Amino acid sequence: MDLITGIEQFAWIGWIVLIALFLVIEMLTLGFTFLMLAVGGLAGLVADLFGAPIWLQVVIAAIVAALLIFLLRPPLLARLRRGEDPTPTNVAALIGSSGLVLMTVTPLGGQVKLANGETWTARIEEPLSLDPGVPVRVVRIDGATAFVRPDISVSEL
Repeated sequence: MDLITGIEQFAWIGWIVLIALFLVIEMLTLGFTFLMLAVGGLAGLVADLFGAPIWLQVVIAAIVAALLIFLLRPPLLARLRRGEDPTPTNVAALIGSSGLVLMTVTPLGGQVKLANGETWTARIEEPLSLDPGVPVRVVRIDGATAFVRPDISVSEL
């Protein structure tokens, strides 16, 4: 009985430590999840200060944290990200770009010049080869290799 009484008597210290820990983790992750958990811990601390038993403190903290995570966090994240530029950059911007075969492209290798002026090592996934001058489209990038396919839309023109 003394252990349980001691835990209930000094639970406020545990809540403060938990809140501080969640806030430090939130500063490192910036995803609003641990901020919501910290606010839930604050609700548990308030319940402790009003004399609620430890089990009720934990239930209140869990309910408040869950409600905040599911109801408040999504709009906060949407508001935070509304100013982002949706334009793909770096390698992601190359997916779907067009190019021209410089050296014969086979499943083992080749070379293409992309529309942005860059020359890339290229491969084709099908068991065929593309001769120089054939228009291609980038399907994916793996390391420094562009995987391409023949660009049918250009070759039909």
